[in-house]
Amino acid sequence: MKLMAIAVSTVMGAAAAAGCAQDADMNTLGERYVRLVLAMGQHDPDYVDAYYGPPEWRKQAEAEKRPLERITADAAALAQEIADAAPPATADELAHLRHQYLTRQLEALRARAAMLTGTRLTFDEESKALYDAVAPVHTESEFAAALAALETKLPGTGPLVDRYDEFRKQFIIPSDRLDVVFKAAIDGCRSRTLEHIQLPAGESFTVEYVTGKSWGGYNWYQGNYRSLIQVNTDLPIYIDRAIDLACHEGYPGHHVYNALLEKNLVRDRGWVEFSVYPLFSPQSLIAEGTANFGIDVAFPRAERLEFERRVVFPAANLKPELAAGYYDVLALVERLSYAGNEAARRYLNGQIDARGAVAWLERYGLSARPRAEQRVRFIDQYRSYVINYNLGKDLVAAHVEANGGTAENPAKRWEEFARLISSPRLPSGLTSRSR
Repeated sequence: MKLMAIAVSTVMGAAAAAGCAQDADMNTLGERYVRLVLAMGQHDPDYVDAYYGPPEWRKQAEAEKRPLERITADAAALAQEIADAAPPATADELAHLRHQYLTRQLEALRARAAMLTGTRLTFDEESKALYDAVAPVHTESEFAAALAALETKLPGTGPLVDRYDEFRKQFIIPSDRLDVVFKAAIDGCRSRTLEHIQLPAGESFTVEYVTGKSWGGYNWYQGNYRSLIQVNTDLPIYIDRAIDLACHEGYPGHHVYNALLEKNLVRDRGWVEFSVYPLFSPQSLIAEGTANFGIDVAFPRAERLEFERRVVFPAANLKPELAAGYYDVLALVERLSYAGNEAARRYLNGQIDARGAVAWLERYGLSARPRAEQRVRFIDQYRSYVINYNLGKDLVAAHVEANGGTAENPAKRWEEFARLISSPRLPSGLTSRSR
């Protein structure tokens, strides 16, 4: 028995040594990937969404200003080396996920570089190349049932979009109550998240109110478990956006996602590639999808309605008794969420112009003209990124539920959600059960 123990120990020691060598190789490749992402950021101001690795790497990228042609060549060479460094079949799941993640993220970088040098892709080709997913196509007739139901909920004359806009005016957060309402929503989201997810010590974020943006809210992750969250006040902010933004940008959304990646992968494992977040990459579908699904995880329908009535509506000096009717209407409007994708698909494919995209969003997305125009500005800036919100949420929800995290089992739902936001899983990997 003693000799067998020694033999087993020797084999295990050899396996561990091989694993360490594999990690060292991947760490070197990961650093080169980070430097390529930073180099891309010199050509695309939106590309590097977050970076908290060595400051000198960013300074070197700024000083070098590597040409796009060289970035493309360097990325091709790195892709081959990553392919050659595939982990053995006996490696653990995270090692395989890491290799798949780096491979696919680098493919997206190469696609983005090609776009910046003039390559033209259709909406679906672009979303597949950058985000590892293609959104389903929806026709006008597919939105008809939701629009018909809204017609009965919002009776009257004139276009439905105008009636919906008038209905929502009674649910605008007064500007002098905005910060109070958001703080109340953030406290609720954080307390619910802490019941299920252990967050790194010292994590926190600050909130700023800004103008002149194409988006409604944005999380700028700073590293060291800190975020800056900006809320755009160009347009009126409705009461439902308090919990939506507090969850999506904060708890258990982007802030938690980034903090857990920093803790579990960068600090605990030394995987430096996760210290940079390229916006136009598969990572964004996971980030946006989990941030949107996280709203439902933290606040199932009945619990959200109770919290809205008890906390959020009173904080905004709005009538709590109107909350149920408001959310009934919003549930119908949610069935129109893919209309935004269709506007972007048609617009970017050249089937309609910007004015046509605004009209589509008014008709099928029920966006009032100023909000529709803002959404088209977002499409101009971020293009097929729009799929990450609705398709991302649907893929994340299906993955969590396939692994037992159903609405009827909220503890398991939180467990699977936390597992997902702590690991480097790709969108294409969400179509199958994990483990």
